[in-house]
Amino acid sequence: MPAMSTTSLPKTPLDYVAEGYWQDFLANRPIAGDIAYEAALRDCQLDESMLSLQRLDTLLLQIRRDMIKSNIWDEKALLADERYRNFLIFLAFYTGRVLARQWQNMPHWYGQFELRTRYPKLPLITDDFYQHMAVLYKEASMQGNDTKAAINDEAVAPVFFALEPIGMRLFGHIDRQFQAVQGGLVASGLYQAVHALLPNATAAAINTVSVMPNTVVNADITATSISKNPIKKNSHAGQPIVNTSENVSVVPSKPVPTISPTPTPEIFTQLLTELDEIEVVQTAGNSDYQQARKILDQFERHIVKQHKPRAQVMFSDKHQASRGQALVLLKKSATAGNTAAMLRLAMYELLGEGLLIDNPENEAAAKENGVNWVKQAASTKDSRAQRLLSRMYYQGVGVPQDINNGKHWLEQAAENGHLEAAGLVAQWQQAQMLITTRKQEEHSFKRYQLLIGAVVVGALLLIIFV
Repeated sequence: MPAMSTTSLPKTPLDYVAEGYWQDFLANRPIAGDIAYEAALRDCQLDESMLSLQRLDTLLLQIRRDMIKSNIWDEKALLADERYRNFLIFLAFYTGRVLARQWQNMPHWYGQFELRTRYPKLPLITDDFYQHMAVLYKEASMQGNDTKAAINDEAVAPVFFALEPIGMRLFGHIDRQFQAVQGGLVASGLYQAVHALLPNATAAAINTVSVMPNTVVNADITATSISKNPIKKNSHAGQPIVNTSENVSVVPSKPVPTISPTPTPEIFTQLLTELDEIEVVQTAGNSDYQQARKILDQFERHIVKQHKPRAQVMFSDKHQASRGQALVLLKKSATAGNTAAMLRLAMYELLGEGLLIDNPENEAAAKENGVNWVKQAASTKDSRAQRLLSRMYYQGVGVPQDINNGKHWLEQAAENGHLEAAGLVAQWQQAQMLITTRKQEEHSFKRYQLLIGAVVVGALLLIIFV
């Protein structure tokens, strides 16, 4: 039997809903009557490309931070709000559309009833919002008389639960784990989740993208006209935007590494945002830091706009020299005791982009220096450094993974006013209290059972002997 094409399948009720959401978006009508963050959503340029998923990931991360800062980071309350719930469903529909397009198919959406019928081995949880629908995004591999077996085997089920990575990005943390229906870890973003499901041809095409020699790109980065280009704030991404017009010559590229889920690891995008949003008074090295920051912020903005891994973005010798001078200023400021400079310098050392990048043999030493800068900043009670160090220990970035150390520095960050850390610690403490209460109740119940048992035995003995 030939492979079953998703394009030949009849539309499901959810397919009509998904199409309605998309047509509302295209016609600039209120989506589903009205959804949360609709204006921000339209700013993400939803062109059905993989890069648009990166823009959605950035939006979700900013929403998470905004909720934490406003003390409204409440998963149950958000899911109870129809405008927010429809927003998440729209993101899922759009992501399924992008994924199916990569497979040159039409997406077909199934609710839990259809999913249980087609794939009975899927361990679905009835009241789990993130598991109540999934998209069939590619042709199922079915041959001969194995059609029924293929349909019933979750291992070959070409379905994607798009709400899972959305929930993970908005609410995931050490005490709020997301379990993937099809096993394994839930991706921390839409781009990462979809990229893992790309067909080999598409993945290979992405992984072999290269910059041609003598290519000139229009970049919003220049080291010579910084003072003429004021920095503005992007209300959605929380990143500085620098308006410049100078073109940057791109040197011939080296063999392109495997593409990463995002241009910069999320642990460092969070750091850059916190350096911008959380103010910590500096008593030394501030002038050198601000001068270095102006240059390096423009490099970061340029890297973000390229929508490719950091290692793949090339700069001319002129701009590399300017970047090197900025790093020297950063180190001077860090040495003087400026914790913001310490953290920024640590980021570049851990990324392999510090002052020792020309010598591969110094890679281990560079990472060690990066870790030491973070620890030094954390020891001064800089909550940004303490939160970064907790993430490093939880994730094993630059240091051996250590949950206890991660928890220690998370608590330190919370004590020093880091709002996200405080929220996480509060939720962790609440969870611990619930566990303790449950254990106490179970213990009391057992004691009660023993007491009742003793009374019954006593009564029986009384009856027997009387």
